[in-house]
Amino acid sequence: MTAFNELMAHQRETEALSQVAGRLGWDQETMMPRGASEQRSEEMAAMEGVLHARRTDPRVGEWLSAATGPDPVGEAQLRHIRRSYARMTKVPASLAQEIARVTSMAQGIWAEARAKDDVAAFLPTLGQVIALRQQEAAALAAGGDLYDALIDDYEPGATAASIGAIFDRMRPRLVALREAVLGASYQPPKLEGVFPKQAQLELAREVATAFGYDWNRGRLDLAVHPFSSGSGDDARITTRVVESDPFNCFYSTIHEVGHACYELGIDPAYRLTPLGAGVSMGVHESQSRIYENQMGRGRAFTGWLHGQMQARFGDFGIADPVAFYGTVNRVQPGFIRTEADEVHYNLHIMMRFDLERALIRGDLAVADLEGAWNDRFKADFGVAVARPSQGMLQDVHWSVGLFGYFPTYSLGNVYAGCLNTALRAAVPALDEDLARGDARSGTGWLRDNLQRHGGLYEPREVIARACGFEPSEEPLLEYLETKFRAIYRL
Repeated sequence: MTAFNELMAHQRETEALSQVAGRLGWDQETMMPRGASEQRSEEMAAMEGVLHARRTDPRVGEWLSAATGPDPVGEAQLRHIRRSYARMTKVPASLAQEIARVTSMAQGIWAEARAKDDVAAFLPTLGQVIALRQQEAAALAAGGDLYDALIDDYEPGATAASIGAIFDRMRPRLVALREAVLGASYQPPKLEGVFPKQAQLELAREVATAFGYDWNRGRLDLAVHPFSSGSGDDARITTRVVESDPFNCFYSTIHEVGHACYELGIDPAYRLTPLGAGVSMGVHESQSRIYENQMGRGRAFTGWLHGQMQARFGDFGIADPVAFYGTVNRVQPGFIRTEADEVHYNLHIMMRFDLERALIRGDLAVADLEGAWNDRFKADFGVAVARPSQGMLQDVHWSVGLFGYFPTYSLGNVYAGCLNTALRAAVPALDEDLARGDARSGTGWLRDNLQRHGGLYEPREVIARACGFEPSEEPLLEYLETKFRAIYRL
């Protein structure tokens, strides 16, 4: 027990410092002056150096050799620390710091390149980021697949082969559904008009409250690319505003509330321990996606949202809540992943999965990425990319080195499909609550059955425990086909 207690005391300080590093990242995206990017990159590198040293401290190995978990929770704590120690000791401290420094700088370079639609200004930095991540992957893989080594950071136990097999089963049914709805004689009305920024943000706060977001432990800010940050008693969200498209703001907010509520819902006893955060990005995405889609885009909640929009924006052209439900879920082959409808969304992820796997494996040169993106997008979506901000520059992920992250978005959708099946069976009155703008019966079920566990169980295990069955893509596909065939009167 002495070894276990000493190890956990060390880990608690490491987790606290990690939260401080995360707050630097939040500030960089929301509040930091643009001219501070170079200094911030040095600060981030310094923090990463401290964290890497703590995570690879030889005493951690000694404590792990001597420690025994006092109970199943303690054993789970040790499992996470062993995994982290085994991975971190393979990566040189100098490499970890350089990755932190370059990706911090890259974020600002990407944002400026995106604003100017200037791919050439970003490619040299992207090449640096990829080279560094390839070095890291080589150190971790020990002769194995480089991309698998990176996926393991975000979804332990998953591989490119296992994810690719899921995608291969999903793609034909998604494409068939897309063709059916795009060719349907009935098409839902399109939202048009101008929706003032301040009114959007006021309603975004109401929407976040409807989904149970705790404003005493969170806040809402604006960012180029919406995200959630933090855990424990400090989980913050961001959104963005486009005055011609209020759904962008509202559903980005709900999405990030799902992430934040996962962190806020974890058992307080796990705070500042390895169990005190979401167990994987796929499980994390399951929360953001079920909040956003199965609950937030359902007929019941969109009926409430329709009334709220009328109260704030007056007559905005869609007087019927049923027609509005179709408008919210309108299927169209758009360029931007975060704005994609549920039918197209996974096709965006599948494209990125193939491209980034080729980049990491060295099968696709950075200089050829824009052409490869545009060709693949035209083939998959039937429209040509007009400018880089609609194409390879739209997402922040590659600039900050998150290779292996994208496929977890679709895994999250798969898990959300399973959770929705179980949730509907467990809470039959959910739609009655959602129609009143109150999602707490649904979010409470998710907190009690999944979120509170944090990292206690492995990713697929926590989904299976919550659902009562092993996760698969079938519930998601059935949900999508049923929903969109009804909307499009097929």
